[in-house]
Amino acid sequence: MFAAERRQLILEMVRANGAVSLRELARVVQTSEVTVRRDVRALEAEGLLDRRHGGAVLPGGFTRESGFPQKAHLATAEKTAIADLAASFVEEGEAIVVGAGTTTQELARRLARVPGLTVVTNSLLVAQALAHANRVEVVMTGGTLRGSNYALVGSGAEQSLQGLRVSKAFLSGSGLTAERGLSTSNMLAASVDRALVQAAAEVVVLADHGKIGTDTMFQTVPTDLITRLVTDDPPAHDDRAVTELQALADQGVQVSVAGAQEGASGGDTAPARQQRRDMPLPGPRRQVPGAGLRAATALGEQNGGAERARVADLRRR
Repeated sequence: MFAAERRQLILEMVRANGAVSLRELARVVQTSEVTVRRDVRALEAEGLLDRRHGGAVLPGGFTRESGFPQKAHLATAEKTAIADLAASFVEEGEAIVVGAGTTTQELARRLARVPGLTVVTNSLLVAQALAHANRVEVVMTGGTLRGSNYALVGSGAEQSLQGLRVSKAFLSGSGLTAERGLSTSNMLAASVDRALVQAAAEVVVLADHGKIGTDTMFQTVPTDLITRLVTDDPPAHDDRAVTELQALADQGVQVSVAGAQEGASGGDTAPARQQRRDMPLPGPRRQVPGAGLRAATALGEQNGGAERARVADLRRR
């Protein structure tokens, strides 16, 4: 198949589906992902589509967001590796918040066997993944259902999080840059994610390499408040992602890169053991006004036993 024919077929697939993974494009046009990636770059240069999250989407810059059906089929292998590694940072008996997204849904599946865990979430998909985990307590926020990603948003969701303190927040988004931090394409989703961040002593961002270096409209977590980034290893030719990861590490974000797995990990089974690579930090990170006090307060309340009391109070609302 000639390059022009391939690119026309790729463009037709993206127009028909809104978003298509590189793997699926390679399968349909019967060529390698390297060739497809080159074709996608050429089409992007012509303004006919955009590269996003390990695939291609319709052009639209800051204003478009793929729905759940499209996102669920993008970068699936990367999301699995990220979820396996992220689950290793959760300890027995912790209280955490987990935001909405397909990557956080994968994480939730791996948390089902963590004893004594309490998970606060605004995501129906996260709650569903943990619904039959008898050793995990699930607490849902209030709010209005946003059907495109099965998340609860709005003032009801934000108000139900007021006064809550947990040890960690696990969040995903549409893009991540060293300059602006984590961002998303939807204002309501961004507002709830900011409320989730305020409830946590540490913020862990889950983002595959396709999101690294991508900027979208609404900032959710500034770089200064991101404790750790869990991502996959970007391809050697992806200079943008490699450069952005180093810039994030230079600003004090602990960057953990998921490597080869040392065992299989099923949907609701215990997390697989993984090889892991951490990028070195340059030194003490710069402080954000109020951030240190918020983290210290959160940890103090957690150590004093107030964390579970606050979660119980949230359940009674």
